Amino acid sequence: MRPVCPFVKAARPAEPIKKEKESSAPSSAAATVSPKCPLGYDSQTFKLGPLSCMICQALLFDSAKCVPCSHSFCKVCVSRFKDCPLCGADIEKTEPNSELQGLVDRFIEGHARIKRSHNAEEETNTNTNSESHNKRVIYEDVSLERGAFLVQQAMRAFRAQNIESAKSRLSLCAEDIRGQLETMGNTSELCSQLGAVLGMLGDCCRATGDASSAVNYFEESVEFLSKLPGNDQEITHTLSISLNKIGDLKYYDGDLQAARSYYFKSLNVRRDAVKHDPNVPSQILDLAVSFAKVADVDRSLGNEDVAINEFQEGIKLLESLTLKSEDTGLEQRRLSVLEFLKNQIVEK
Repeated sequence: MRPVCPFVKAARPAEPIKKEKESSAPSSAAATVSPKCPLGYDSQTFKLGPLSCMICQALLFDSAKCVPCSHSFCKVCVSRFKDCPLCGADIEKTEPNSELQGLVDRFIEGHARIKRSHNAEEETNTNTNSESHNKRVIYEDVSLERGAFLVQQAMRAFRAQNIESAKSRLSLCAEDIRGQLETMGNTSELCSQLGAVLGMLGDCCRATGDASSAVNYFEESVEFLSKLPGNDQEITHTLSISLNKIGDLKYYDGDLQAARSYYFKSLNVRRDAVKHDPNVPSQILDLAVSFAKVADVDRSLGNEDVAINEFQEGIKLLESLTLKSEDTGLEQRRLSVLEFLKNQIVEK
């Protein structure tokens, strides 16, 4: 069984590919079907929508218009350029493009945000029926559910280092999921989604050096994920990652005791996951990494004997792990972690 992303329903559209209308004229192109990426990244069809920044490929955020060419991009994105990335003209200055940004914001409010059926204003609107609340977002060549669309836009912005854009989209998504939690209760799906989004917000804060806010987001992520049953691989993986990230931030801040506490919590989550399903190699690898993290902190705290035992526990796990021949990626990771663990013992 493979882990399932909390937004997987949106990321893997199940609709069959629509057949093109038959043409009376024969066409050689009709005899071949080109492969099509479900997220629209195939070379023949991928295109940016009219509300997207060409640089980060996400929806425009804090739009800036270049002078004199008038091409618009996210302010943060275009600030790295002296020439317009689209036409090559010299950028004399940039000006806010409030009109375009307003259009983007209205698109998000009307099409990208999760709609809540208890909104009385929407229910009384004769132009909006109940089915429209759950309509998918169709933009560019992508068809995604509303919450997943915002997450996708945030990930594009984050990848392009437009952190404020990513935080804005994720914050909207978190706000919408909280609204659903108020009406539907703490369902596994919603808690999993909110835990994942809060973890991504923590990553954004960490990327900007705001460790305090990052810890707060990661802790809130842990809070929601801890409410869920521990038999879901994706949930346990995300929970252990959030705990480790808090541990990392505490470690870099010099609070070794707090770091060990979070690393050890993550280790216990992963140990329970392996006990529940001992036949998942990736979980065993994660557990070995957790032993390495806890052991490293114990060594820094002066608990050398304890650290050696923990390094050896990790080594035993990896040496007894048998992988299939096609699991080349996992095998490379296993050998890399195993070499690291053995070196920690040899050095002492």
